[in-house]
Amino acid sequence: MSSAKKIGIIGLGSYLPKKILANCDLEKMVDTSDEWITTRTGIKQRRIASKDEATSDLAIKAARAALKDAGLTAKDLDLIIVATITPDMQFPATACLVQKNLGADKAICFDISAACSGFVYALVTAEQFIISGVCKNALIIGAEKLSSITDWTDRNTCVLFGDGAGACVLAKVNSGGIVSRYLGSDGMNSDLLLLPAGGSRMPASSETVKKHLHFIKMQGNELFKLAVRIMSKAAEVALSKIGLSCKDIDILIPHQANIRILLAVAKKMGLPEKKIYFNIEKYGNMSSAATVIALCEAVRSKRIKKGDIVVLDAFGAGLTWGAVVIKW
Repeated sequence: MSSAKKIGIIGLGSYLPKKILANCDLEKMVDTSDEWITTRTGIKQRRIASKDEATSDLAIKAARAALKDAGLTAKDLDLIIVATITPDMQFPATACLVQKNLGADKAICFDISAACSGFVYALVTAEQFIISGVCKNALIIGAEKLSSITDWTDRNTCVLFGDGAGACVLAKVNSGGIVSRYLGSDGMNSDLLLLPAGGSRMPASSETVKKHLHFIKMQGNELFKLAVRIMSKAAEVALSKIGLSCKDIDILIPHQANIRILLAVAKKMGLPEKKIYFNIEKYGNMSSAATVIALCEAVRSKRIKKGDIVVLDAFGAGLTWGAVVIKW
């Protein structure tokens, strides 16, 4: 690994809505059961934002926690990137709303839409801004209110998703930092996971609302097979760029989509379960927020220590995927 000064995470924060929707609650809403959900997904409960909480509200709370952890103020920020597929509105960018509420008046602001890979994409993007000298630091946020685009009458999808936000502050560090990254996309499989209506292809109408086309649609079986293969490869490629292998991983922080996917990825990579961080049981799939919230929790619980090789690994709609290797 190069001895040149790296870009690293200097602060972390997260926010989870208070409301808990447990599997027993879903049993009263759709034809499902706790046993069915748990065995197929590993999820026991998920957090649901209140009606008056938008994605930017979740993002702001996570951002403030990350800034406090980094010892910075909003006025210090040069860049804000929000990774989300549930923006407050089509425009302006949710990052601009976060900027307004934080008072980060000198920051460049924009959103990234890469679904469940969004935080990893935003992390790599922000790293380039700092490497190039355009910015000295960056606030990266993964935030989602997936409950707003979930069809609560569809037993196959409504059991999967939850709301939340996580954030980190990036800057140059004296030791450790991001040591490798790998991103990929495959638009040929864009139809496997999407929200059909509301854009220029299919503008909102009474018909699209009646047909439930403003909710998440997914082909789970196909995604499962692709996720296992692509997530394992992404981590391996990122590690190989710096002469490492899966054996060198101290902890893998994967996108929390489905426990069966995560266990299959671990098996394919030859990783023992003790080297993987899981929190899907508590929160479900929070899309772009999942990986960063898991990272926050792993740090807080002392699962990550100085010098560890940490791999963030995500896969999502697009299709998009990415892995980032960090020396903590």
